[in-house]
Amino acid sequence: MTTSPATSTTDAVAAPASRLTPKSLYRALAFAEAVTWTILIVAMILKYAAGIEWAVLVGGSIHGFVFLSYAFSSVLVGVNQRWNVGRIAFAVLTAIVPYATIPFELWLIRRGHLEGDWRFEATDHAADGNWVNRLLRFFLARPILLTVLAVAGIAALFAVLLLIGPPQIA
Repeated sequence: MTTSPATSTTDAVAAPASRLTPKSLYRALAFAEAVTWTILIVAMILKYAAGIEWAVLVGGSIHGFVFLSYAFSSVLVGVNQRWNVGRIAFAVLTAIVPYATIPFELWLIRRGHLEGDWRFEATDHAADGNWVNRLLRFFLARPILLTVLAVAGIAALFAVLLLIGPPQIA
């Protein structure tokens, strides 16, 4: 394998891992949350206009899983970016309003709240010593474990919510 002076094998190996930034993760899930709102709305129209009951089960399930994934990513990215609790809570709440994740994500970008990489190392920042930030760094250093636990946790919560039953719409 030959490399040009501008590209080394180290750069080529490191590039794929560095593509998933806090900004790209948050953007992808904010967009996915908005898309699944469309799926759910179309499913509700199909149910009430055409009597296709299963459409809401399918659309609602897709939307619910993405909602939980977006909520998890909001907390993960929010802690990484050192958002205050109010901003993290508001990020999660935007998923309740159809399509609100997109303008909120754009607001975050305009104000630079999604800039920066994952925080793998502690800094002199006062918050870096607390247990939440130590836990964040522990899991960021083990991305496969983080991914497996996140997917398993979201799936478990999703299953519990399915057992409880869907929200009742009058």
